[in-house]
Amino acid sequence: MVEQYKTVYEGGSGEIVEKKSRFIANIRPVETEEAALAFIEEMKKKYWDARHNCSAYILGERQKLMRCSDDGEPSQTAGKPMMDVLDGAGLTNTAAVVTRYFGGTLLGTGGLVRAYSAAVQEGLKNSRIITKYWGTELLVGTDYNGIGKLQYLFGQRQIPLLDAEYTDKVQFTVLVPVSRVQEIRKAVTEATSGQASMEEKRNLYYAEIDGEYIRF
Repeated sequence: MVEQYKTVYEGGSGEIVEKKSRFIANIRPVETEEAALAFIEEMKKKYWDARHNCSAYILGERQKLMRCSDDGEPSQTAGKPMMDVLDGAGLTNTAAVVTRYFGGTLLGTGGLVRAYSAAVQEGLKNSRIITKYWGTELLVGTDYNGIGKLQYLFGQRQIPLLDAEYTDKVQFTVLVPVSRVQEIRKAVTEATSGQASMEEKRNLYYAEIDGEYIRF
């Protein structure tokens, strides 16, 4: 697993007009190639009367799969520039479809590259992009004397506190980037003089969205 990657959380759309040709971009998060292909087909049906529905998608935490289509436009003038925009933004698990309604004026190779790139950029402006982090849910148990020390420690080190359960003892659930688990374990042990218990519950991706931590 990679420590972090960027992806689209909520897709969006955008439109530009170049010499009376309309370029409509739609962006969507996708987890599989099947989902990407289904999205492309969906857009082709929606814009069935358009001359071109060009597409690009990138999949995998390490961007292992990249595909694009010019859908009848001159080679390398649509799909590849679209994919370059997604790649340049560091995105993965993301698909883009740009629909073109021809305006009667040829744009030339350079004009097409600029138009398809700009359309995807416009679509991304209207999408919500997040960074997913590979982390560990760490359960930290302490007596009531350790509460303040641990809350201070988590706040100081920017470790998200997800939950706190108060019984005869206190159990915190925190999200720790996998690369920092040993650091946090050591800090908790030192802060509580070895009195705190710690259990790694599970590994998962998480992201901060509107001030809340969402687990995937």
